Amino acid sequence: MKEILRPYGDKQEAFDRRYLEMALIWARNSYCKRRQVGALIVKGKMIISDGYNGTPAGFENVCEDENNVTKPYVLHAEANAITKVAKSNNSSDYSTLYVTTSPCMECSKLIIQSGIRRVVYCNRYKKTDGLDLLLRAGIEIVYIDPEKDTYEVQ
Repeated sequence: MKEILRPYGDKQEAFDRRYLEMALIWARNSYCKRRQVGALIVKGKMIISDGYNGTPAGFENVCEDENNVTKPYVLHAEANAITKVAKSNNSSDYSTLYVTTSPCMECSKLIIQSGIRRVVYCNRYKKTDGLDLLLRAGIEIVYIDPEKDTYEVQ
């Protein structure tokens, strides 16, 4: 199982950092003004899905209302990546989710149900209930702070 979740062996930290950098770049595709979030799902050594926060397919690409409040139907990056892989022939069992902001409670439920076993992120969300749920489910969490060169495994 260790080989499945850490296919790069001693170089895993370096690859975790690179995939997270890619998620940060992917976040720039979001039309959201308040917060842009990107996500990648990696299984083995292959990216099997990606996502960023935004409105559902067919909706206008406006994430906030006139008061700068996020519209309730905006999808989080994790949800977009998970639903995208669900529509493909891939399985997210024993994969790693790279996401630029720590998951909320709702996304954490999706992460657990989708079989993702590791979550790597770099920005802490104000609430930690999503991370707490992931830990309770036995999912490995890695926090990376690229500016401080931090790499914390929980």
